[in-house]
Amino acid sequence: MLELVLGRIGRPHGLRGEVTVEVRTDEPQRRFAVGAELATDPSSRGPLTVVSQRRISGNTVLGFQGYPDRNAAETLRGTLLVVEAEELPELVDDDDFYDHQLIGLAARLDGEDEPFGEVIDVLHLPASDVLSVRTDRVPSGELLIPFVRAIVPEVDLASGSLTVDPPDGLFD
Repeated sequence: MLELVLGRIGRPHGLRGEVTVEVRTDEPQRRFAVGAELATDPSSRGPLTVVSQRRISGNTVLGFQGYPDRNAAETLRGTLLVVEAEELPELVDDDDFYDHQLIGLAARLDGEDEPFGEVIDVLHLPASDVLSVRTDRVPSGELLIPFVRAIVPEVDLASGSLTVDPPDGLFD
């Protein structure tokens, strides 16, 4: 089964056993709600039950049941908070995708059968999401493609590919 990372536990915060969390989900309020039970990697550190959640200076701070002080919380540092991909809700919009669905897709130019590369990452930038594609068509070996309908008109999960209609100069 595929595990997706929701967050990574960082340093303890304060004396009451709370920790900072590097959030890797777009639903932190729901995923890290008080009472939520979270699977972990390594699995021997979990599951963890959230007993407190707050934002401090732009950081997410969580408290977990059974970790009453700073020393106990320190043992969680570096732990990944994970969820099984099958537990994610179905996406309602046909234009929405989870990152793990896009990574590994073959990238094909519009009108061509052979792929020119493979999606290796999805970057969530302020202007738009961007696909990182490994390819030998550029000297760096990596091409960044804005993930917008005008440039990526088709995503076919069943065939394991997406179509790219690049603007002039994309491969220069």
